[in-house]
Amino acid sequence: MGVWYFLILFVGLFLICKGLFMKKQSLLMKKIGIMFVGLLCISFSIFMFSPGSAEIISDLLNLE
Repeated sequence: MGVWYFLILFVGLFLICKGLFMKKQSLLMKKIGIMFVGLLCISFSIFMFSPGSAEIISDLLNLE
């Protein structure tokens, strides 16, 4: 499972870099959106790497 969390982390880092280095200023909302999705990916992967995250997710989804 950790492989998928690393993949999500690297996708998030790629999106942040892509958003930071966009050249056109007219696409400001697209740039902000790409960076926001990148931050969400990074925060989700860091959360899933933390101990006890599986129990939190199972409680949220009512899995037993």
